[in-house]
Amino acid sequence: MKNILSLAFVSLLLISCGGKEESVEQIIENGDITAMRAKKTELVNEQNAIKANIDSLNAAIDKLDVKKKAALVTAVTLQDTLFKHYFEVQGNVDTDQNIVLYAEYTGVLTQLYVKEGQRVAKGQRLAKIDDGGLGSELARQEAQTALAKTTFERQKRLWDQKIGSEITYLEAKTNYEAMQAATNQLRSRVAKTVITAPFSGIVDNTMADQGQVVNAGQTGVLRLVNLSDMYVEASIPEAFLGKVNQGTEVKIRLASIGKTYDGEIRQVGNFVSPDNRTFDVKISIPNPDSAIKPNLIATVMVNDYTAENAIVVPENVVQQNAMGNSITYVYEEQADGTAIAKQVQIEEGYSDDQRVEITSGLEAGDRLIVEGVRSLRDGQAVELKDQSSNNQ
Repeated sequence: MKNILSLAFVSLLLISCGGKEESVEQIIENGDITAMRAKKTELVNEQNAIKANIDSLNAAIDKLDVKKKAALVTAVTLQDTLFKHYFEVQGNVDTDQNIVLYAEYTGVLTQLYVKEGQRVAKGQRLAKIDDGGLGSELARQEAQTALAKTTFERQKRLWDQKIGSEITYLEAKTNYEAMQAATNQLRSRVAKTVITAPFSGIVDNTMADQGQVVNAGQTGVLRLVNLSDMYVEASIPEAFLGKVNQGTEVKIRLASIGKTYDGEIRQVGNFVSPDNRTFDVKISIPNPDSAIKPNLIATVMVNDYTAENAIVVPENVVQQNAMGNSITYVYEEQADGTAIAKQVQIEEGYSDDQRVEITSGLEAGDRLIVEGVRSLRDGQAVELKDQSSNNQ
């Protein structure tokens, strides 16, 4: 009996040792290459079986999971917004204070008091022309006028006192008035020998040299420019006559200096040209840094339409169906938690800067699909790339 129990114990021990599977580390440690190859074959078979099971599970999941088939899209929530439409015309920058000052008296330019680029004030002396003795003649004339004035005042006092003859009084009065007129005329001629600034500005160019003989009305002495009061002049087609008024908002783009300015129309012409059917406007343009110069080419964008609470969408989300109607797609959630792309027919208004105003078919709160919209069909399952939508 004791031998039987010992034999059973040894058998159980052998079975238990034989049933215990060796680990990969143990097989490697034993150094048995046959066992290693057998273990490798066993593991490869297990790996293939697991992969086959995973593929089967994936196929079943793809068949049953609706979201897996959904197209990935991006949607934004529409909001009411301010929309402005502009039409473009070409214009030219100008200023009324950009003039060439000509000599008003013929003679030698004796003094040039300013240099190019110098800022001057209104009334400041800019240049002097030799008066050819007019100054001395004016001094003599003023002395004679003063004497005539004294004589007239004396005769007037006597005449007021009923002393002396009327003819003597009238002769003194006439003589004084004639002398005064001659003096004023001579003073005016002398004043023309001095060139003064008619307005404050900058001496842009000096055209005559000191010592040069200048001729009245023919020789330009210098150019004076004031850049503080600039405007753009443009011609607008008569079709916009009812939409353009004094104070209308405009944007002015000056490509040559790479800047855009906000301005407004300050003057609307009252004449339509019969040649090109346009009317002229002047548009004020700020120039605090004096960067704007006369004769620059300007692109003028005139505001002809404004909507306070408009629905505006990107131009690329609007498509045409087979009937020629404008359509787009909105993101619509379903009761089961999924979502579809719903096709909506829309009517377009004005378009501007790659945006389109929608006058019907969409309203504030709709979730407009803006990415992935080109490949959609009505009712197609969709899923958001990013669950947080932006506002449009």
